[in-house]
Parts: sequence; C-alpha cells; structure tokens
Amino acid sequence: MSADDEDGYTGPATLVVDGAEFEVRVELRGHFQPIDGYYRWYGRISADPALDELLGGRKKPAEIRTPEGTARGEVSDPDPWGRYRLLGTSTPPFRVPTTLADLTG
Repeated sequence: MSADDEDGYTGPATLVVDGAEFEVRVELRGHFQPIDGYYRWYGRISADPALDELLGGRKKPAEIRTPEGTARGEVSDPDPWGRYRLLGTSTPPFRVPTTLADLTG
C-alpha cells in the first residue's frame, strides 16, 4: 500500500479520557481492511504531560474530536517521546474520500 492509498488528518483535536478533556495535536491515518470489511484508523497524539499523568502508560478508551468528526477509540502505548498511540475501528474522526472527485480535489 502506498501513502496515496491512506486517508488521514493532522491537526488540533480534543481528546476525552475518563471525563477529562485535553486539547492536543494528532497525526491520524486510516485504511479500509478488505479482509474483515472494517475501516481501521490509527496515529499518535503529541506529547502532553497532563495526559501522561492521567494515563501513566496504561491503555484507556477515549473519544477524539476533530473539526472533521468524532470517534471512539483507544489510547495506548506511548513511544519514547511521550506520544501516545490512538487507534479505532469503523468511522474515523476525519473525512474519508468516497469518490474520485474527492481524491483528485
């Protein structure tokens, strides 16, 4: 799969974990998985000390809101730079091109 086959969003977002809201920056990507018929999206959240304090390296369910949409997913495994992974299945928190016109602009 090339980068052109993936959809995504990079920018500001609101992350809700355990009722606490965090204004964060995210880099998200996604793709349709034909084997099981689901759309899978994933990415990283920019390092945030308050989020790290709440999570402490643990997995947690979360809601992510971007200007393009809202989705439920899971926050898990921080990388060495303190950026937590965010992943979900089904409707992503960003617009997915659905037609050739969407893909070509």
